Amino acid sequence: MADRLELDGFTIIRKLGTGARSIIYLALDEETGNTIALKRAIYEKPEDTRIFEQITNEYKVSKVVQHPYLRKCGKLIKIRKMLQVKELLLTMEMFEGESLEKSRNLSLGDVLLVFRMVATGLNAMHQQGYIHCDIKPNNILISESGAIKIIDLGQGCKIGTIKPRIQGTPDYIAPEQVKRMHLDGRTDIFNLGATMYWAMTGKNVPTLIPQTNDLSAMLGQRDFPAPHQLYRRIPLGVSKIVMDCVKEEPEQRPSSMAQVISRLDLLIHNIFAKKLGGQE
Repeated sequence: MADRLELDGFTIIRKLGTGARSIIYLALDEETGNTIALKRAIYEKPEDTRIFEQITNEYKVSKVVQHPYLRKCGKLIKIRKMLQVKELLLTMEMFEGESLEKSRNLSLGDVLLVFRMVATGLNAMHQQGYIHCDIKPNNILISESGAIKIIDLGQGCKIGTIKPRIQGTPDYIAPEQVKRMHLDGRTDIFNLGATMYWAMTGKNVPTLIPQTNDLSAMLGQRDFPAPHQLYRRIPLGVSKIVMDCVKEEPEQRPSSMAQVISRLDLLIHNIFAKKLGGQE
C-alpha cells in the first residue's frame, strides 16, 4: 500500500502507523482547521472487502454512540474508479497517546483507574444500545496525563446481534463470539476481563480459539491460575473481579458494566486509602 497520499481538502503531515490492511496519517482538515487522524484503506484483492466493511461500520457506529472516552469519527470518503469504490478514507479524532499494550510502569492503582475509565466508556455504549466486541490492549490509548480513548469500533454492533462469522481477537474473544450466539454487554465484560488479566499477569486467558486456529479443536475453557495466584501482591478482590468477568457462561459474569464499575470503585478506594494510610 502506498505510503504517500495527496487528498483534496487535507494536508497530510506524516504517517502515524499501520493497522490491519490500512495506514493511518496525521493530517490537517482544511475545512475545519482541525488536526485529525486519517485512516486509509485501498482495495487490492478480494479479502480487502473485510477492512472496507469494518471501516464503514466504525463510521456508522461512531455516529450513534457518544462519550468522551470513545474516539469520534468525522467523515467517510469513498474514492471510486470504474464505478467501484477502490479507496476508503475515514477521518478520526486525533488523540496523543500510546496503547495499553505499549504502556509500561503503571501501578496496580493506575491500571484499575484506566480500566474504570474503559468500563465507563463501554457502559455508555451499552446504554446507547451498542457493544464494542473487540476490547484488547491495542484498542485502549492512554495519554501522558492519564486520559484514555477507546478506539476501533469496526466490530461494534447492536446489542443482541448474531454475527454471520466469527469476529474478535483470539486472545480476548468471548465464548459466545466463537459460538456465534447473541452478543450483549457481557461480551464486552469478557473482553475487558481478558484485557485486565493480561495487564496484571502478562499472560492471556485461554479462549475457545486454540493457538493452532483450528476451530474444529475448540474445547471448553481450561483451568488457569487467577492473577493473585501468579503474583501475590495482587489483592484477592482485584483477582476475583478479573476471574468473574472471564467466566465462560455469560450469566455467571457481572450482569452489567455498571456493576463492574461499582466493584472497581471499591477496589480503587481500598488501594488508595492504604497508600494514604501508609504515608501518615
